Amino acid sequence: MTNELPEMRASDAERERIAESLREAVAEGRLDMAEFEHRLDAAYQARTHGELEPLVRDLPAPGGAAAVAEPQPKSGWAARIGGPATSTGALAVFGGFHRRGTWTVARRFTAFTLFGGGELDLREARFEDREVAIRCFALFGGMGVIVPPDLHCTVSGFGLMGGFGDKASGEGTPGSPRVKVTGFALFGGIGVERRITKAEKQRLREEKKSGRKELG
Repeated sequence: MTNELPEMRASDAERERIAESLREAVAEGRLDMAEFEHRLDAAYQARTHGELEPLVRDLPAPGGAAAVAEPQPKSGWAARIGGPATSTGALAVFGGFHRRGTWTVARRFTAFTLFGGGELDLREARFEDREVAIRCFALFGGMGVIVPPDLHCTVSGFGLMGGFGDKASGEGTPGSPRVKVTGFALFGGIGVERRITKAEKQRLREEKKSGRKELG
């Protein structure tokens, strides 16, 4: 099946299974350390089944092609990476735009406002690729980018007679997409902030109430 679908995206779980097979192989003396390190680096950098399968082709089960080919249920960040982008950009001239909910962010996304405003909410979004670049331009207007607390995000824009907030820069949890926000604000402002979803806020309130009841 792997040979039939060599371009299918590999999951984090599949990469980890291949890495475990390589560790077993070096422990058994089937690979020397130099070859093990080379294959291990290639496994963690692999994007498709076609790149993973050759790394264990000459090794015995359980690290063979069948292990790569087994369909695995996706969860967490892995379930939110991949698929066609909803759009590659957003434009607001004397108006506004919003991207919220489960939209899919393009690997290269450009947002522009002129005498208008816009909002990009990534808290429930999917991502076309593991690495995403968002370019924001605001002229005589404003724009907000909301990212979840567990997303890897770097901000490197600047403002002229305006502002470009970079407080959201920081590491994410393992497997998180890497989102880079850049751009320019002229007589306007672009803010990038970390914020949890309403559903998460409600969950935390309920947990807090539950804890108070147990203490009482």
